[in-house]
Amino acid sequence: MLQFLNAPPRFLFFTGKGGVGKTSIACATAIHLAGKGQHVLLVSTDPASNVGQVFGITIGNQVTPVIEVPNLSALEIDPQAAAQGYRDRIVGPVRGLLPESVVKGIEEQLSGACTTEIAAFDEFTELLIDGALTNDFDHIVFDTAPTGHTIRMLQLPGAWSGFLEDGKGDASCLGPLAGLEKQRTQYKAAVDALADAQKTRLILVARAQTATLNEASRTHDELAGIGLKQQYLVINGVFPESEAASDPLAQAIFDREQAVLAHLPQALRQLPTDTIELKAFNLFGLVALKKLLDSADSIKHSALRVDRDTAPTSAKVNDARFASMTQHSLAALIEPIALTGHGLVMTMGKGGVGKTTLAAAIAVELARRGHEVHLTTSDPAAHLMETLHGTLEHLTVSRIDPHEVTEAYRAQVLATKGAKLDAAGRAVLEEDLRSPCTEEIAVFQAFSRVIREAGKKFVVMDTAPTGHTLLLLDATGAYHRDIVRQMGERGHFTTPMMQLQDPKQTKVLIVTLAETTPVLEAANLQADLRRAGIEPWAWVINNSVAAAQVSSPLLLQRAHNELREIESVTTHHASRYALVPLLKEEPVGVARLSQMAGNLS
Repeated sequence: MLQFLNAPPRFLFFTGKGGVGKTSIACATAIHLAGKGQHVLLVSTDPASNVGQVFGITIGNQVTPVIEVPNLSALEIDPQAAAQGYRDRIVGPVRGLLPESVVKGIEEQLSGACTTEIAAFDEFTELLIDGALTNDFDHIVFDTAPTGHTIRMLQLPGAWSGFLEDGKGDASCLGPLAGLEKQRTQYKAAVDALADAQKTRLILVARAQTATLNEASRTHDELAGIGLKQQYLVINGVFPESEAASDPLAQAIFDREQAVLAHLPQALRQLPTDTIELKAFNLFGLVALKKLLDSADSIKHSALRVDRDTAPTSAKVNDARFASMTQHSLAALIEPIALTGHGLVMTMGKGGVGKTTLAAAIAVELARRGHEVHLTTSDPAAHLMETLHGTLEHLTVSRIDPHEVTEAYRAQVLATKGAKLDAAGRAVLEEDLRSPCTEEIAVFQAFSRVIREAGKKFVVMDTAPTGHTLLLLDATGAYHRDIVRQMGERGHFTTPMMQLQDPKQTKVLIVTLAETTPVLEAANLQADLRRAGIEPWAWVINNSVAAAQVSSPLLLQRAHNELREIESVTTHHASRYALVPLLKEEPVGVARLSQMAGNLS
């Protein structure tokens, strides 16, 4: 029995860096508990949830029975639907009672990404307290957003409670303060439930990789600091030793993972820890999910059912569609970008697909060619310096740190707008700047400043995982619409959204893996971007086994599984793409990143 499944409490949270398998393990856990006769509710708090895709059904923002799994229901907290419901609850009672100008002012305050996030968390906290919605369930399993977004969400009840406790104004991004007594009580109850070890267990999910384990360690410390101390560690997708003997790439992967596991961060060594072996099959659909947590389902060569006549056997992939790999290397994709001399390059996609690594590799190659390059990230959980692990001429690196830019924004507003206010006015301004929405404004302004630099140099931006990035783009779109309303036909102006929509100025690279869920999510992201008037420039299929030299039966089967997804990308989704092979050594450090960009192995 896996330790994290031993005597589970009512609430189980799965969190970790993007792409480590949180959704798969959360879904498998929910199926496991339901199979034991427990009534289970599976909840996704990820703005880019794919729980419905995993089960092959439409779930959405209401409790939906999973017909094929008795005792299991699911719910996806849809941020946009939650925000609309939240706005209706706030604005509805005052419509017709207050002047229309006042009502429009409230609606404007509730139009930003901050309100969207708050509304989603408002629904989330209802699930943590005993209510009509959850009384019938023995367990509630939460599949959370990637780490940075999750930590922000779990820290906010305390921030909001303090803001509400101290607030003396009439309205804020949370809505009219006079009507927030319910939220104050609800947030306190949620914090109490999270901190109760008898009610809540947090499962940190990681891979046997330095970056994800360091992220898990940081998450452990931050969440323990706000009371979530009942923590377990699951290391997912560990390469089995039995597969390493006759395959140099497999042996390199196994050795690399074992070296990482031998040096776990100190904070994680004390936690109850489980490991789950890498599977040959795609973790998609009920059959695969039921096998994921089955300890008896260890990888056996006979169970792989590898068709050696059709499975790929070389780095060039025997399928003629991928015979000319050099035409679709990362180096070939960088070439036309470099010719433009400057511009914004953004890597976007699901967490864990390698956006940070690819952004760093592109930036290193552009700088190596003598271009001035600013490499930055909008991901709260990204650690670019760990990936670069060095310096390079012509390359500067930064990070849009939400805390830092928010403090700088507060200081700027107090020094300008607050300079001429009396003591009472300054106190009101300081109170307003403690609003959680201040961070939204500050991050957007920092994002806009970085975009402007791309007129003179290359700016390569590693974005947050899909859901968080879409919230940032939502703020960008809201700003654009506001400027258009104000300016009308007068004069010329350029907003950040206009720059993102201009393919001559901005090249968006959608990063994915050759696996079902990442490709589905990348396709959904592309559709969202197109609705915003942003056309992705290219797709990058990262860490492809089918593009590498392999002989291990496990890797052969995984390579074979990739071919359908690669064909889907290249024939249905992408007009331009690069295929990056799985490498023997992690692409960390300037030298290895340069090799990756040059497609040297």
